[in-house]
Amino acid sequence: MQLNIIKEKILSDESLHRKLAFWRFRDYRVVFTNGCFDILHLGHIDYLARASELGDVLVVGLNTDKSVRALKGPPRPLQDETSRSLLLASLSFVSAVVLFDEETPLELIRVVQPDVLVKGSDYRPEEIVGHDLVTGGGGTVETIDFVEGYSTSAIIKKLSGYYG
Repeated sequence: MQLNIIKEKILSDESLHRKLAFWRFRDYRVVFTNGCFDILHLGHIDYLARASELGDVLVVGLNTDKSVRALKGPPRPLQDETSRSLLLASLSFVSAVVLFDEETPLELIRVVQPDVLVKGSDYRPEEIVGHDLVTGGGGTVETIDFVEGYSTSAIIKKLSGYYG
């Protein structure tokens, strides 16, 4: 039962359109962010929780395995897209998870048309993919500072020291 509730938050294109229509009808403020989220860690939890506070619903665009490999190279991702999407969807402050196959979420941002687009503060707002789309539609682009010392790359490096 609980697993079904989590799985229902992982949306196909069709179910995304239905959810967006409902949220817009209810006048919800839609927040969008994206990433690989290969090894879910404290930095991700902090980032996503803070992003969710910027609106009423948080939509997370999740890179597919194919797009993670294109961005990060082999052997990434360490966890497959099914595992990563279930972990994200299990977070109470994540309203929806949507997989995207491209290297950037631009097309997904076009579909979602978020009120708030969020990325980490390692980007300047004008560098964020979809910035012009969101601001042109009256939305805002926000950046969130990362929790120092937490990153998937740092965890991989640490593990390779233990097991390498």
